[in-house]
Amino acid sequence: MTADVPAQHTPDPAHAAPAHAEKERQKANRVEAWSIAWMLLALAIWGWFAFLMLADYGPEFGDRALCRGPLVDPSSKDSLCRDALRQWPALLGILALAVIVTVSAAATIVYAKVLSRLAHRDGPGVRPQD
Repeated sequence: MTADVPAQHTPDPAHAAPAHAEKERQKANRVEAWSIAWMLLALAIWGWFAFLMLADYGPEFGDRALCRGPLVDPSSKDSLCRDALRQWPALLGILALAVIVTVSAAATIVYAKVLSRLAHRDGPGVRPQD
């Protein structure tokens, strides 16, 4: 009667550990790729913010633009220097976006490093401690 019951297949712990470790390494690599993407996005937004704060803009007046960047000359009263992106509310919004993306990049980098270390810890030949 016992011969009719199919034998239950128990996974071999020696084969299960490398498969699990490889899966964790793939996950760590995927999260690391996302962290690089977040970092590049953060750098681009910080560069855009710096450009808006420092670069001259507006109509040409002689050899340079009429309007100076908000960080260089914040007291520009000329009506030609009223660019919407160079006003403080827009600049503070871009700054907030840059900070949020930077924090996301940092958190993703830390998470990728933790996953990578956990994946390497569970590598082949490592036995769990009792």
